[in-house]
Amino acid sequence: MKSRTCCFSGHRDVPVEDVERIKNQLRVEVENLINKGVVFYGTGGARGFDLLAAEVVLELKKKYSHIRLIFVLPCFNQTKYWNKCDKEKYRIIINRADKVKVLSYAYTKDCMLTRNRHLVDNSAYIICYNRKNTGGTDYTVNYAEKQNLKIIRV
Repeated sequence: MKSRTCCFSGHRDVPVEDVERIKNQLRVEVENLINKGVVFYGTGGARGFDLLAAEVVLELKKKYSHIRLIFVLPCFNQTKYWNKCDKEKYRIIINRADKVKVLSYAYTKDCMLTRNRHLVDNSAYIICYNRKNTGGTDYTVNYAEKQNLKIIRV
């Protein structure tokens, strides 16, 4: 299953002017992976890039009904401090996911790291939006590289 799985990692803050370009790139890259036999697409469900990626997978699912969206959540209350709009978007998307896995009941200082490692450890590919050399996305992409995942940058 790992060889047929792709995960996503990216920044929570995506500039509004870049959203459509990133979604278009995601469509192209996910469709390329579908054509290579990748079926499972894992996201951590964070604001920004994670939710954009989930939206693209759900959109492509209309054409490729066999693909699956998997949410791997760091904790149950991930959205606790999100604004109302982001919480509603999250609720709509997660309700359409094929599988939801929650790694921790409550927030812990390392639950995000655990989530990111879980996604990488169970994937052969990672599609990332990484614009900084610091932070969780950069750590995850570097970890993915060490785990020999095929890295696709958007």
